[in-house]
Amino acid sequence: MAEAALAEKRKATISSNAIHPGDTGSADVQIALLTDRIKHLTEHLKVHEKDHASRRGLLTLVGQRSRLLRFIRSTEPDRYRALISRLGLRR
Repeated sequence: MAEAALAEKRKATISSNAIHPGDTGSADVQIALLTDRIKHLTEHLKVHEKDHASRRGLLTLVGQRSRLLRFIRSTEPDRYRALISRLGLRR
């Protein structure tokens, strides 16, 4: 049941951040999916403080999202501003 709910949430994230129909791999979609995973892991680490393997994975995801955001910011600043406001990221 939980896997089905996660799949539905993932589909909703993809459809709400897709640039064109059928878009599943653009930087916008990737950043949105990474943001969802980062939020999930952050909540997990609040409960399981000593889970250092997950903490390392979280830092990897944050770095990957940062690189993608830097790419969008350098190529299309307007799209970057719209994306961070839509996802609620502070910058």
